[in-house]
Amino acid sequence: MWDHPNIVYGIDMVGDAGVYSIDEKRSLVQTVDVLTPIADDPRTFGEIAAANSLSDVYAMGGKPLTALNVVGWPTKLNTEILAGILEGGAKKVREADAVIIGGHTIKDEEIKYGLSVTGIIETDKLITASDAKPKGLLILTKRIGTGVISTALKKGETTEEAVSTINESMATLNRRASELMMKVGVDGCTDVTGFGLLGHALVMAEQSNVGLNIFSGKVPFFEWAPGYAGKGFVPGGTRANFDFVASKVDFDSSVSETERILLCDAQTSGGLLIAIDETKADSFLEALQSVPETAVSVIIGEVVSQHPGSISVAS
Repeated sequence: MWDHPNIVYGIDMVGDAGVYSIDEKRSLVQTVDVLTPIADDPRTFGEIAAANSLSDVYAMGGKPLTALNVVGWPTKLNTEILAGILEGGAKKVREADAVIIGGHTIKDEEIKYGLSVTGIIETDKLITASDAKPKGLLILTKRIGTGVISTALKKGETTEEAVSTINESMATLNRRASELMMKVGVDGCTDVTGFGLLGHALVMAEQSNVGLNIFSGKVPFFEWAPGYAGKGFVPGGTRANFDFVASKVDFDSSVSETERILLCDAQTSGGLLIAIDETKADSFLEALQSVPETAVSVIIGEVVSQHPGSISVAS
């Protein structure tokens, strides 16, 4: 059913997007993602949802071209709210130098919004999570902890500063990080979203047949995240992620329970997890840190040949 000569990267692979060859040199990168509201302000929610959808194309090194709005809408709500959501989404699509060419709306009991995105890439430059190589380093481009902070928000326990900080991060496109990684040349990449940092890292380890060593003390967490996680503001998706990766992750005793939870925290519109040859890492990191959108980028681990398909976490 899925055996088609033009499929470069498809449904039988756990990837960020599907890739379909259109000629000898180029391929389309296609993805769709939809969110329930993660911000109170409609425009902000639209921006975050759009950035989240566009991220899959950026993770594979593609350039977004077109987008379709995907909306689930309760008819009892004021359509001015919907207009705000669509305006926020359109803003991020314009920022990506792409265009919205249509969409579809269905009646739903809960607000849902996202994009179906089509991008393009030169096929031989495609970046996936399947090509990380030993003696490489791991770089992360955004902070971790949006899941627990968003859960605290729903319980009325967050500060305005915490909420505005994570909203700004989630609404930031991964465009600049993607452009820089394509310029320098990296081994592999995935974006960190619903499966959490360790969940997405595990996909990279398994598909690349390598081991990953992650240093929890190097992982950039939002400053409020440990406190909220310690108070139990942990989303169900985060706990499910922890259960899923537990058998394939070796946690050193120095790694606290709070850190273990945060490393599995379900992210929305998170950063890129990039595997790069160690000889390129310093110059790439310097380039990332010179750009405001990617200034928090840091080296959080290494790629090794030992224990392929698994992860070791130390402090």
